[in-house]
Amino acid sequence: MDHIATAVDPFMFRLSIFVMAVFVGYYVVWSVTPALHTPLMSVTNAISSVIVVGALLAVGVPLATDSQGPLIARALGFIALVFAAVNIFGGFLVTQRMLAMYQKKKK
Repeated sequence: MDHIATAVDPFMFRLSIFVMAVFVGYYVVWSVTPALHTPLMSVTNAISSVIVVGALLAVGVPLATDSQGPLIARALGFIALVFAAVNIFGGFLVTQRMLAMYQKKKK
């Protein structure tokens, strides 16, 4: 029998990794106990800060080097920057609210 090696389509490979990451993320987040949600929010804020740095590089590097750069890369970088900033701001609000639940109420 002849075995013919076929290459895997890179799009399908990346799509399958994305789908598996969605399932793993779903089960990880929903299995966290309520006491651990505040540290989890802090970690997601840290991840979003890395996304902000990458988005700033995508938006700003072509402008700093006096080259136009691909418009689609700058547009997607700007969209990523906006979404990550909203995620960070919302994460800090939720974290602040959750920490306030553990404080003793003043009479």
